[in-house]
Amino acid sequence: MNDVPAPEFLSHPRTAALIERAQGNPPLRTAVVYPANAASLEAALWARAHGLVEPLLVGSSARIAEVAREARIDLDGCTIIDSPDDPRLAAQAAVELARTGAVAALMKGSLHTDELLGAVIRRSGGLRQPGKGRRLSHVFWFDVPGFARPIMATDCVVNIAPGLITKRDIVQNAFDLAQALGYACPKLAVVSAIETVNPAIPTTMEAADLRAMVERGEITGGVIDGPFGFDIAVSPDAARIKGIAGEVAGVADILLMPNLEAGNMIYKSFVYMAGADCAGIVLGATVPVILTSRADSVASRIASCALASIWCRTQDAAGSGS
Repeated sequence: MNDVPAPEFLSHPRTAALIERAQGNPPLRTAVVYPANAASLEAALWARAHGLVEPLLVGSSARIAEVAREARIDLDGCTIIDSPDDPRLAAQAAVELARTGAVAALMKGSLHTDELLGAVIRRSGGLRQPGKGRRLSHVFWFDVPGFARPIMATDCVVNIAPGLITKRDIVQNAFDLAQALGYACPKLAVVSAIETVNPAIPTTMEAADLRAMVERGEITGGVIDGPFGFDIAVSPDAARIKGIAGEVAGVADILLMPNLEAGNMIYKSFVYMAGADCAGIVLGATVPVILTSRADSVASRIASCALASIWCRTQDAAGSGS
């Protein structure tokens, strides 16, 4: 790869602003786990070219060199951490780099998500947060053209059918990221099919329990309301017409999806029908995990690295008391 890709994210001003904000930070030292195809190598080098990451390529040096040669990708200046040509072993090696502080983030290469996260959540030698035991969850940030504000959604990637306790952790991870992005009191909508409590629809029951957790201080950093249909969560007009009031209705910053299926469909609808840029990271471990897909745009891959950079910078600032 001889040229930095054209910055098509400039057509999405909020994405460009997110990336520009992260470029004010030092490059994030990031382990790119098993980059054994051209797409994962290019994603890391694009992010490096935009000043967001300092990538360490973790995997078989012979395979990485072969992929780079076939795709005409220039690896000049890249650090390669050689490991056996096995994605699970590469994931373990990358996790160890994070455990020792050699890297501040992990970035998915061409291995499966469960192979990477399996190494992250191992009880022995993984990256679980000491004393917290919080579940890992993925948080998306979207720049949807024509929509009045960025909007976040969780969990669209990791947790398949989360129950109430897992959703407590999903919400807390989302609130923490929103705070890092500068939201003083992010508003989260519990998304369901209806706005009334129906025992046959678990999400309508969980909304009241999640609100109670906020009141008791079990979840901090934002406000929760719902259950809301998707229209009530995002449209002030729909909320007004249906007579739904409150500080979240119509103006949600975060959408708590009922399950992975619904979340995955919302994510792909935003991207493939509405033309949204997205950025996403996994939180709940000691370092963020950047999950990228072969189908992701250049902008979304770079923006995901920007999101991880902003997250790490705010965590460092909080730890230092600055």
